[in-house]
Amino acid sequence: MPVLDLSQTSPDLTRAVCDIPSVSDDETTLADAIHAAITGLSHLDVHRDGDTIVARTHRGRGRRVVIAGHIDTVPINGNVPTRDIEIDGAAHIWGRGTVDMKSGLAVQLKLAAELTDPAIDITWMWYDHEEVDASRNGLNRLSQTRPDLFAADFAILGEPSGGEVEGGCNGTLRVVVRTHGVRAHSARAWIGENAIHAAAPVLARLAAYRPRDVPVEGLVYREGLNAVRVAGGVAGNVIPDLCEVEVNYRFAPSRTVDEAVAHVRDVFEGFEVEVTDASPGARPGLDAPVAREFLAAVGAQPRPKYGWTDVARFSALGVPAVNYGPGDPHLAHHDEERVPIAQIEAVEQGLRAWLTAL
Repeated sequence: MPVLDLSQTSPDLTRAVCDIPSVSDDETTLADAIHAAITGLSHLDVHRDGDTIVARTHRGRGRRVVIAGHIDTVPINGNVPTRDIEIDGAAHIWGRGTVDMKSGLAVQLKLAAELTDPAIDITWMWYDHEEVDASRNGLNRLSQTRPDLFAADFAILGEPSGGEVEGGCNGTLRVVVRTHGVRAHSARAWIGENAIHAAAPVLARLAAYRPRDVPVEGLVYREGLNAVRVAGGVAGNVIPDLCEVEVNYRFAPSRTVDEAVAHVRDVFEGFEVEVTDASPGARPGLDAPVAREFLAAVGAQPRPKYGWTDVARFSALGVPAVNYGPGDPHLAHHDEERVPIAQIEAVEQGLRAWLTAL
């Protein structure tokens, strides 16, 4: 089993955890290494649920923060092991997971080992299956079996945010819009009804749609409504009787899932609409005292999170949550995924300053 040395620098730990492949469904080796490195640290109580590991301090501080990060990555494409590169004079670590989100994971592991007497009690969570279907997400599973572990005043997800603080997140909704027709031989098209042609108004409505910019608690969230898949056709000589347009709606956290569904149904009025997946957004929650203290300590100007992250799980439990981690989110899942070493160190310094000075 690979051994993680938590006395290493956070950049060195980033290299180490990235060089242990942990594509979704194959996280056990990394989970075992994390569990072995954390178990035995006297200031932490450790709980393991499958490939999700929780470590908690109990210093009686009166307030608690959850700091969480997922351990899985999207599939590797020739970008493991890591290597050091230089871009515009700045040192970077290149490789799968450096951005999403093993550099943040490395920072968390180092601080978990070293902060034996933090100024606020900490629950560290490292979880599996974030990059796949939400029903398999380790946090989702743990929230159902051990909801007590989520009790906190504030939560931080180490998702890549460029070393800045991103508050809350948009919700996400996927629907399938269907059109129907009648099959016929394409040489006698007038006998049938072409379901693909019938989908043209669906695409026209999407092309004409103007998404909103929505202010929520001082942050402006940008929405989006887009076709992400079109499927139809039977054979090269058959008029199709079915066409499906899959649509993804990213909606501001001011809307509930039910409101988002109602809006999408309104946009596609007259068409068959099936909801296939939905996750609520998360309001920023930056007005909470502990959140304001965090922002002041790390010296960050908060920004909205356009994508969906697990901050929404904490928000649903009444725990305000933000994203704070190294790495450019535009490079997440990219084959040229890379993170500036200075950004890893800056996030470590920011978290350390806040957790020791509260």
